[in-house]
Amino acid sequence: MARYIDAKCRVCRRVGDKLMLKGDRCFTSKCAFERRDVPPGYTGASKRRAKKSDRGVQLTEKQKARYTYGLLERQFRKFFSEAERLPGITGENLLILLERRLDNIVFRFGFANSRPQARQLVRHGHFLLNGRKTNIPSCLVKPGDMVSWREGSTNTEYYKTLVHEIEGRTIPGWLSLDKQKMAGQVVNLPTPEDLEVKFDEKAIVEYYSR
Repeated sequence: MARYIDAKCRVCRRVGDKLMLKGDRCFTSKCAFERRDVPPGYTGASKRRAKKSDRGVQLTEKQKARYTYGLLERQFRKFFSEAERLPGITGENLLILLERRLDNIVFRFGFANSRPQARQLVRHGHFLLNGRKTNIPSCLVKPGDMVSWREGSTNTEYYKTLVHEIEGRTIPGWLSLDKQKMAGQVVNLPTPEDLEVKFDEKAIVEYYSR
């Protein structure tokens, strides 16, 4: 499946916000956004950004969400269409659908430092969903689902290092993680209040409503 493979730091600079696309590196001095928080290709003497129109703001918020979860436009539009069909508030439905992706759940459990890394781990078949191997990052989980490591993957150096690091990682309240068994369960679906996102879902709804 197609995915974004360009420099991730350019994305943060383009939208004007740090989206934490490179995990722990984003907290260090090596973060490109911290070193040069101006759009790619910028050559002016001032760091002042041009004022955006309402449409421009809506587009930026949509792009933030899309890049945060690692989706291309067609994939993201499908999620939005599904959110529109569900009962309730479209923006909140969209957030919940995006959070239900298996690669995001792996990231939320602390099994990966970033969503791109979580996506790669899932694609390589390191996880079991309810005891069955799956390598589909876009697979949607539901309350009660269990995510665990495949037995063969527990022998990797990455897993052995993660066992020691997992103790210091914080897990959202809507998930439950057994750090001894390195297996997690989706307790319930998150609410918008449970999620700390760097984009405005209302602006995304307005963008697609035009």
